[in-house]
Amino acid sequence: MYASREDIGYDFGDDSKVGSKPIKPNPNIDGGWAWMIVLSSFLVHILIMGSQMALGILNVEWLEEFNQSRGLTAWVSSLSMGITLIVGPFIGLFISMCGCRKTAIIGGILNALGWILSAYASNVHYLFLTFGVTAGVGSGMVYLPAVVMVGQYFQKRRALAQGLSTTGTGFGAFLMTALLKYLCIEFGWRNAMFIQGAISLNLCVCGALMRPLAPKDVVSEKYIVRSNSEENQAKVLSHSAETIKSNGVLSEEPEKKEETANEEVLDSVQHIEIGGKSRSGRNMYGLRILKTVSQLTVTVRKGFAMWYSSYFGAASLFTNRVFVAFIIWALFAYSSFVIPFIHLPEIVKQYNLSSQNNIFPLTSIIAIVHIFGKVILGIISDLPCISTWNVFLMANFTLVTCILTLPLMQTYVSLAVVCALIGFSSGYFSLMPVVTEDLVGTKHLANAYGIIICANGISALFGPPFAGWIYDITHKYDFSFYISGLLYMVGIIFLLIQPCIQKKQSREKSTEEAQV
Repeated sequence: MYASREDIGYDFGDDSKVGSKPIKPNPNIDGGWAWMIVLSSFLVHILIMGSQMALGILNVEWLEEFNQSRGLTAWVSSLSMGITLIVGPFIGLFISMCGCRKTAIIGGILNALGWILSAYASNVHYLFLTFGVTAGVGSGMVYLPAVVMVGQYFQKRRALAQGLSTTGTGFGAFLMTALLKYLCIEFGWRNAMFIQGAISLNLCVCGALMRPLAPKDVVSEKYIVRSNSEENQAKVLSHSAETIKSNGVLSEEPEKKEETANEEVLDSVQHIEIGGKSRSGRNMYGLRILKTVSQLTVTVRKGFAMWYSSYFGAASLFTNRVFVAFIIWALFAYSSFVIPFIHLPEIVKQYNLSSQNNIFPLTSIIAIVHIFGKVILGIISDLPCISTWNVFLMANFTLVTCILTLPLMQTYVSLAVVCALIGFSSGYFSLMPVVTEDLVGTKHLANAYGIIICANGISALFGPPFAGWIYDITHKYDFSFYISGLLYMVGIIFLLIQPCIQKKQSREKSTEEAQV
C-alpha cells in the first residue's frame, strides 16, 4: 500500500535518472553538520514547544492579575499555540524567498520581542496581541525551518533524526515548567516573561546553525540509488507524486528563461556600474542600490512564484489526493492529543484520585513516554524492512483506541496504562515530516508541511474549547473524548481510503496503456 521514501522522487523532475547516475555523497548528508542541525532543531523544540507546554504556570498568574474569566484568559495560550502552527503556509513563502536560516533568525527576534512586550501587559487583550500574535508568529517562523532543515540533511536516517529533534518538546515541558515556576516565585510573572524573552533570543543562534546545503547537494537527491528490498512495494504514493508532476510543477523552461532574463538585467547593471567608475560617487551609489534592489526583486519573484504554484497554480499540492486526505486527518488528530492534557486533571478529581495523581501526575506519564515513543518509532521506521506509512497508521490506531477507552478507566493504574500508551503512540508526530516528504518530495516539503501544521493549529485552537463546551452541556468529559475520538477515526479512514483509490486508478491506467 505504501511506497518507501526512496521509491518516491525527491524532486518532481525526470525520475528515469534515479539510480542511473551514482555520485559521491555529501559528507554532511546523514552525518557531519547534519547532527548540528538535529541539535539546533532539538533546542528550538525546547524553547518553543516546551515553553508552550508550560504556559499553565503563567495562566494562573494572569487569572490572579487581571481577574478575567477562565475562558477568556485561556485564549492567550490557545492563540500562541494555534498561531504557531496556523501561520505555516505563510512561513513557507518566507522560506522560499529568504531560506530557512534568515527566516528562523527573524522569527527568534520576533518571538523574544513578544515575550518582552508581554511583560508590560495591562490587560488580557494586550496579551492577545503581544503574546498570542507576536510571539506566536515568531515561534512559527522558527519551528517550520527547524523541521524542514532536518528533512533536507537526512535521507537514510530521517525518521530517527526527526524523532531525536522533536524529543525537545518533552524535555522542554519539564525544563520550562520548572524554570517559569521558579522565575515567577522569585521575580514575579512580569520579570519572568522578560527573562524568558532574553532566553528566547537563543533561537537566533539556533537559526544561525541552519546552514543551507549547496544547490548541487539538494539536486543530487534525485540520484539516490534505490534499495532492492523495497522495489517490490506498491507505487501508490509514488503515483501521488506523479499526479503533481503531471499537472506541471513549476515548468522548468519558463523558469530558466526568466532566470536568464533576470541575469541579463543584473549584468547590464553591473556593466553600467563598471563603466561609470569615472562618474561621481553619487551615481555609483545609486547604481549599487539599483543592483541590490534588482537582486532582491529577482529573489522575491522567484520565491513567490514557487510558493504560489504550490498552493494555487496548476501544480497545486491539492491535486495530490493522498495529501488532501492527510490534511483532513491533521484537522482532527492534534486535538485528540491536546484534550487529555487539558482535561485529565478534572477527570482525576471526579474519580477522587488526586492524592495518587499528585505523587506522579498522569500528564507527566504522557510527556515522559512521549519522548521515548518518538525515538523508538523513528528507529523502527528507518529499518529497511519496515514501511514508515504502516508504522504511522498503527500508531494512529493505537492512539484513537486509547482516546475512546480512556473515559472507561476509573482507577489510577488503568488510567496510567492508557496514558502511557497515549504518550508512546503519539510519538508518530516525529514521522509526520517524513510521511509529508514521501508524499510531495523534498522540494515542496516546506510548503506542504506548512499546510499540515496549519491544520494541526486549527485543531489545537478549537479542540479544547469544543471539549469544554461539550462538558458545559453534558456535565461529563466522557462525550468530549468520544466525539474527538470518532472525528479522529474519520481522519484515519480518509488515510486508508485514498491510497486504495490511488492504487486502483494506477492499475486501471496501466491496463489502458497496455491495451493501447
